[in-house]
Amino acid sequence: MSIFEYNGSALVAMVGKNCFAIASDRRLGVQLQTIATDFQRISKIHDRVFLGLSGLATDAQTLHQRLVFRHKLYQLREERDMKPETFANHVSALLYEKRFGPYFCQPVIAGLGDEDKPFICTMDSIGAKELAKDFVVAGTASESLYGACESMFKEDMEPEELFETVSQALLSSVDRDCLSGWGGHVYVVTPTEVKERILKGRMD
Repeated sequence: MSIFEYNGSALVAMVGKNCFAIASDRRLGVQLQTIATDFQRISKIHDRVFLGLSGLATDAQTLHQRLVFRHKLYQLREERDMKPETFANHVSALLYEKRFGPYFCQPVIAGLGDEDKPFICTMDSIGAKELAKDFVVAGTASESLYGACESMFKEDMEPEELFETVSQALLSSVDRDCLSGWGGHVYVVTPTEVKERILKGRMD
């Protein structure tokens, strides 16, 4: 078993019309044993940028703390929030710095940029970015997430339709992966509000 699959995870980010959604499962396991069912994989960097971390949970928590710290330094120095593109470059640089002993994480970054244009990207453990205009996925359930998102995605979805689409994609995908699941955590972000919802899923 790969170290990336040790704790299990499922992450997906999807764009809509001037909005985006980012969702994750809630299971924290040690291989096939479930440890917790309310694990937080997605964090708010600021009102318009969200970060999801799949992979090894201990590394995800360490990386999250370092990124929050660096963003606060940026805010003090620049007196503004980071744009999503800038934040993605920042995460990429931090991961590449540690390329000879990497954090075993696959980050998913989603945010609203200039003119409320949604931005999503993912990267591997050494910071090689993969940009997308529709959706990005990460974690042990990524293969089934690709299939579900590919078949369900439509362009220019409104926030409510986007929430429904990303939730259905997540719940149907984690049913096909025994290392992730136990419900879901969804954020839908528009220029004016952030909606956070908890999904109930199969508890087995």
